Amino acid sequence: MSRNKQILSKHKIRQAFDRAAESYDDAAVLQQEVCHRLLEKLEYIKLSPQRILDAGVGTGAAIIPLLKRYKKSALVALDLSERMLAKARHHRALLRKPELVCADIEQLPFGDNSFELIFSSLTLQWCNDLDATLRDLLRILRPGGLLLFTTFGPDTLKELRASWQQIDDAVHVNQFTDMHDVGDGLLQAGYADPVMEAETMTLQYTRVDKLIADLRAIGANVPAAGRRPGLMTPSALRRLREAYEAYRIDQLIPATYEVIYGHAWKPAAGQQPSTELRVDLTR
Repeated sequence: MSRNKQILSKHKIRQAFDRAAESYDDAAVLQQEVCHRLLEKLEYIKLSPQRILDAGVGTGAAIIPLLKRYKKSALVALDLSERMLAKARHHRALLRKPELVCADIEQLPFGDNSFELIFSSLTLQWCNDLDATLRDLLRILRPGGLLLFTTFGPDTLKELRASWQQIDDAVHVNQFTDMHDVGDGLLQAGYADPVMEAETMTLQYTRVDKLIADLRAIGANVPAAGRRPGLMTPSALRRLREAYEAYRIDQLIPATYEVIYGHAWKPAAGQQPSTELRVDLTR
């Protein structure tokens, strides 16, 4: 059973990212930096994949770097949002371009042993059953293949969550899975040599209104289904501004993101799944 108790509406997620397709690149400063840092990790990994899956490709920030790094690889770009994929289709390297697939990462339309590398930046936090998703990603990996991903941890947007909690008991900020629970999911799924690490990244704003606008511009304003969503009335926004002032330092308010990095391998022939998780605390 997944450790993520909230239920997210995939229909609403698709709508939110469809609406955000035009504004995403201008507002997704942190998301682009996280993607860049995840790509950098491939510099230290010896791998020659024939087929790569970019699971949750968004507007396509990783497409050109992946195609340039792996010049003989075929790249499949998957996303839930058709309009995000429409943006991603413009990314190509020379005459090479990705195959575009509109699908849910929780319902992967691929056969067993389809990819040597699965790259996924900031998509797993949208899964309702993370454990099942990790198992299915393992299924489509070829033996010896690599899963490399980022997701958000529970300290993400902690200031915004705490500020809203002073106003009402509605759901304004979704919950995120702890790094150790993600790692346990990799172990239980049967991966080899899983490694987890985390870092804190902080964006700074002059006004909370800009933070909320940015979250809407990247499609990240989808509350858990079945719970009363908070209404952004003028009165609620005024109270939110007042509550968030407790975090202001040097005329700026912070928005904290706990970024989790993980990678793990599908056991090669004769290799046993791991029973221990390595957690890198160097960051």
